[in-house]
Amino acid sequence: MTTQPTQSVFSGLKVVELASFIAAPAAATMLSDFGADVIKVEAPGMGDPQRLLSSVPPSPAALGNYSWHLANRNKRGMSINLKSEGGTQILKRLVEWADVLITNFPHGTREGLHLGYDEVSSWNPRIIYADITGFGDAGPDAKLPGFDLTAFWSRSGLLAATRDAGAPPTSPPWGSGDYTTAVAIYAAITTALYHRERTGRGANVGTSLLATGVWATGTLVSAALAGGKPYELNDRNKPVNALTNPYECGDGRWIMLAAKRSAFSVLASAIGRSDLQSDPRFSDVQAISKHAGELAALLDTEFRAQPLAHWKEVLDKARVPYGIIQTPEEAAGDPQLRAAEIVVPIEGAADLEYTVNNPITLRGLPRVRSRRAPEHAEHNAEILAQLGFSADDISQLQVAGAIPVASEQETVK
Repeated sequence: MTTQPTQSVFSGLKVVELASFIAAPAAATMLSDFGADVIKVEAPGMGDPQRLLSSVPPSPAALGNYSWHLANRNKRGMSINLKSEGGTQILKRLVEWADVLITNFPHGTREGLHLGYDEVSSWNPRIIYADITGFGDAGPDAKLPGFDLTAFWSRSGLLAATRDAGAPPTSPPWGSGDYTTAVAIYAAITTALYHRERTGRGANVGTSLLATGVWATGTLVSAALAGGKPYELNDRNKPVNALTNPYECGDGRWIMLAAKRSAFSVLASAIGRSDLQSDPRFSDVQAISKHAGELAALLDTEFRAQPLAHWKEVLDKARVPYGIIQTPEEAAGDPQLRAAEIVVPIEGAADLEYTVNNPITLRGLPRVRSRRAPEHAEHNAEILAQLGFSADDISQLQVAGAIPVASEQETVK
């Protein structure tokens, strides 16, 4: 009989996160989901501006601070003034304690805060130093600030490629590029941990929003590198393949067909239009391709004649691949997300019952139950004592302005 492990895979791994907003904090959350002890360091005052993100349009209004807990659950929280001498002293001890340091401070700024790789690694040669930038380490734009919408979506070609023909670019769901980039830096960290396991040496790893955006657009960018024909924007009325195209059902719901042209006869029979199989316009794959616009118009008429429930039953029975185009609200209520633990319960977060799980599954290995993100400076005293600071040391650090006093610790839940 095989004994199941009782500890999560990263139990005992010590992580210091000095970052704000989404991508870097979310990567630290992924480590914490698998047992890592993550200390999130924020500046005095408001702290990480993501504390307020759930209340800023176009974020949907809700009672719970869902954005904060999504990217910062399962962590301990500190507030340190990194510009102070005492703050540097605390930072040095944190680095000496840690296995991993994650930051997204821009080049130049980080060095001024004693967060550059050379200084950090001199304090702890075994440290895994992981950073996220907007545009990479070199080149004319290396020091520019980068954001999800600008570096990941716009600069990479992805945003231009996801609009329909004749339509202007739209604003994509913000944060989507950040969470994609979080997976990339998580992978970089775990790769570096494997390197350290084999060699005993630390590593300096990173990624950028631009790099992950171009990776997401990789098929199109690699085609352009090969001199390929420019990408044709989708026109659902004149699709490349009418069987891979969105269609509206009779109740206003939309589906995305995702079938090969060779599946036309199966689809025609399923929707009750077997007569189309003898139509010379759709006699073979070449004809279906040539008359894609006409076929799309016919399918438009058919799908608009019945509600989604009807077409779901019909297409499922015929095993024609399709996807229901759901709103985020509909996705949140999809029972598959709970069954597959894509959304999970969260403990202790005011007005929240569930949060989104990270996308990595380690079968047979336990993971930490999601618990609320820390309040501002919540664990200062606890962590400072753990690092060897006495009660008098902590008082002196407060007097010197390196850390806030208890009455100054703002609570943004």
